[in-house]
Amino acid sequence: MSLHVIVGAGPVGTATARLLADQGEQVRVVTRRGTGPDHSAVERVVADATDASALARFCVGATALYNCASPAYHRWPIDWPPLAEAFIEAARTSGAVLVTASNLYGYGPVTGAMTERHPLLATGAKGQVRARMWADALAAHEAGHIRTAEVRSSDYLGAGTQSLLTMTVLPKALAGARVRVPADLDAPRSWTYVGDVARTLVAVAADKSAWGRAWHVPATAPVSMRDITTRACALADAPPPRLSTMPAAVLWLGGLGNPIVRELRETQYQFRKPFVVDSSAATKAFGIEPAALEVSLEETIATWRGEGR
Repeated sequence: MSLHVIVGAGPVGTATARLLADQGEQVRVVTRRGTGPDHSAVERVVADATDASALARFCVGATALYNCASPAYHRWPIDWPPLAEAFIEAARTSGAVLVTASNLYGYGPVTGAMTERHPLLATGAKGQVRARMWADALAAHEAGHIRTAEVRSSDYLGAGTQSLLTMTVLPKALAGARVRVPADLDAPRSWTYVGDVARTLVAVAADKSAWGRAWHVPATAPVSMRDITTRACALADAPPPRLSTMPAAVLWLGGLGNPIVRELRETQYQFRKPFVVDSSAATKAFGIEPAALEVSLEETIATWRGEGR
């Protein structure tokens, strides 16, 4: 039994903690409020992860340190840099391998399917901060100071996930309301199930040959926003969705009074054209096949209903 330290108790951190605990591993979840899954093998501790010395103390004797933190969306450029520095220092001090749950923002706009070999050329603030986090961690790895890897996902599906689909589109569509979506409704799109993120994080942490590079979480074949919403409504016995495309100008105006909506301007390229990930490398290396889309949608719907909506 090894000790695994997970920072963050959001959907990814929680799924990873449960997976490891169910495998018989010792798990320590670090958050500001002491939250995390209720499991006999999970220890929940209160700490500020930007405090590198405190984080390092919790990592003493740990096999792996998982960065599953999730700062407020509109505060990424402010909150991520000190967190990222603390993770690198804690990994250096403790010797735990650092595995970061990341996303595809760092690539910026890409034509065709994204692979791990694509350069990180984002020009937006959020994409640049994610690219810098990986560049700094990789530099520390190549210098021999730490051991690290990064696991990248597309939009999440599953329990407790927060994305344009799960927070805005599905709640309205399942309630029978008309939904205006700031996206090309028919552009193919990759989706990532949080359970598959957890499996990939754990597999990467355990495999020395996986360190020193990025990995894409295995994803099912691309499905458009319209098609995935239609499937979700069918699974939930809801009426077919009534969707329309929101013009970019309307989104821009909505951002004048809402900081979260304002942040969506930077990532409109992800929604106005195909946004597809090639995840074949991880499937080949670790034998991880993505969960069926119906499985991830059913879990998403069950969570939505469980919250009384």
